[in-house]
Amino acid sequence: MSQSIIRPAVPTDLPAITSIYGEAVRTGTATFELTPPNLAEMTRRYDALSAAGFPYLTAEFEGTVAGYAYAGPYRPRPAYRFTVENSVYLDPAHHRAGIGSALMTELIARCAASGYRQMIGVIGDSANAGSIALHRKMGFDLVGTHRGVGFKFGRWLDTVMMQRALGDGTESLPEQSEL
Repeated sequence: MSQSIIRPAVPTDLPAITSIYGEAVRTGTATFELTPPNLAEMTRRYDALSAAGFPYLTAEFEGTVAGYAYAGPYRPRPAYRFTVENSVYLDPAHHRAGIGSALMTELIARCAASGYRQMIGVIGDSANAGSIALHRKMGFDLVGTHRGVGFKFGRWLDTVMMQRALGDGTESLPEQSEL
């Protein structure tokens, strides 16, 4: 059995990442985006996160991109600077193969090593059992559900908010140099 390789995403991964995300936009409710972004837009998003120092990872399986994950700012105000929001998307052919767990494990480790203290999962659709289960497995707690805040495919959708501490979480203050 082949193993997936988790590594930093590189620009040559972006066509596959664009395809994976486009499929999620067109057919799923994990994202509330309605129109799949093109390669130029996905490249702009990747460049912005990478330039800001956020981790952006690719799962490679047998030489192809099987999924990706990244962290980005939870909110733009400075008080949120120690909190990140995660995203993880898989090629449908690789669901339930452990790749999501591998991506999330590495993403959590990299965010903790960078000094972030909280990670937020904003899960589209309260019926998204796979993503909710993945986040629970990774140590996230359910913190709430926003009912009917999105409208896609002719129906109202919830978002599920999940959270986990990174590193010391709230047990200690950030280093003085980080304040």
